[in-house]
Amino acid sequence: MSSAKERRRRETPENPSPILPEMANPDDWAPSTGAAFKLFLIACLVSAKYSNISDCDETFNYWEPTHFLMFGYGFQTWEYSPVYAIRSYAYNALHAVPAMGLRLLFDKITVFYGLRVLLGLACASAEAYFYEGVNIRFGSVVAQLLLVFLTFASGMFVACCAFLPSSFAMLMVMVAVGAWLRNDNKVAVCAIAIASCLGWPFVAAIGIPIAIDIMYRYGLRRFTIYAAVSGVLVLGPQVLLDSFLYRRLVIAPLNIVLYNVFGQGGPDLYGVEPFSFYLKNGFLNLNIAFLLALLVLPLWVIRTLVLQKRDALSWSNAKVVPLWLALAPMYLWMAIFFTRPHKEERFLFPIYPLICLSAALSIGLIQELLTAVILKFRYFRFGNYLSVPGILLTAAFALLSVSRSVALYKGYHAPLDVYTELYEHATTESARHPTFSYNVCVGKEWYRFPSNFFFPSRRWQLQ
Repeated sequence: MSSAKERRRRETPENPSPILPEMANPDDWAPSTGAAFKLFLIACLVSAKYSNISDCDETFNYWEPTHFLMFGYGFQTWEYSPVYAIRSYAYNALHAVPAMGLRLLFDKITVFYGLRVLLGLACASAEAYFYEGVNIRFGSVVAQLLLVFLTFASGMFVACCAFLPSSFAMLMVMVAVGAWLRNDNKVAVCAIAIASCLGWPFVAAIGIPIAIDIMYRYGLRRFTIYAAVSGVLVLGPQVLLDSFLYRRLVIAPLNIVLYNVFGQGGPDLYGVEPFSFYLKNGFLNLNIAFLLALLVLPLWVIRTLVLQKRDALSWSNAKVVPLWLALAPMYLWMAIFFTRPHKEERFLFPIYPLICLSAALSIGLIQELLTAVILKFRYFRFGNYLSVPGILLTAAFALLSVSRSVALYKGYHAPLDVYTELYEHATTESARHPTFSYNVCVGKEWYRFPSNFFFPSRRWQLQ
């Protein structure tokens, strides 16, 4: 390993190191994967404690069915009716198993937060794996920027511990893309299969560029084998479990697609929004990073033309994924969901990490273009300031993101706080009157109910 002094000598303005190398320079420094994991875990644990339940679907479609699997009672939505069966119990069972282990040691409300902690641990692990793949493919500059964006993003604060298929899909997308960038294609295909079957079937769209790349570079046969094996291993047990619980043959991912794409009314029954909805939402949850992500493709085109990097268009090098192809999953998802009439914040969860990656790449491309300007006009005295734009942008991003996360907590965390206090009171009251039953009347505020995990027993009912 060369000394730091030798590295600095090689990376003078007259001889700059590449911002986006075809493969990472082993002399470049970035925080280790372990250090990145610790930072991600801290952010996820903060989310587990302080983030809100921002969508009543999280309560009634996922926390309540999981409560039913564990305790034998809970609310049921029409999606879990055998008539429709568009939700899979396999996704809930995946969370109910560790929750049952927690139940042996803790009370119900601690199980709720304990499961959130486990979701945060899973998210931090996926982020670290994704970070490592980005570091391998795009180098330390992009990896460092990605670390900042993922750690501080308000969107990640909301999504990382949410008990939603879109959040689960987000984790699997990070695993899939992280594996793809390091050419571990078996893991990439398997992660997309898990995300599509157990999470959200529409996430398969993110896997299209991955599938095309594998087929182009390694052949159709290899991809077919990976996809078939992954499909059987994931979908087989899922169909068996759902068919047993619904008492008829159920393929829940297929039912979701049939209802949302071909069903009468479909999701549009629950409201439609204009094209600008996701632009506003993306800026609220990812602020500067969202704007930078939208610019990454134009910046790449400019960089390719100005620096005459014709090799940037090459797809023949089997060692790496081309940058333009790595951007395709994000743009493809946007093209699909930005044009759908029915829009929800959580529909963007699966691409939050890809938006953060694209933002990091944008700053890398800007720095590379500035380097070219310095070399062309011999403004070498500015060479030491190339990192300033990135520092200012990430600092502003972190400040805006933390402000947004704090505002969400202070403005919308009251339901969880109130029901936590109610749980303490209910536990004492139940011990005092062991034969009484209690009705908690909430009227039109039902959608703020965080789940039966906040009631100590079946003697407490929501009305």
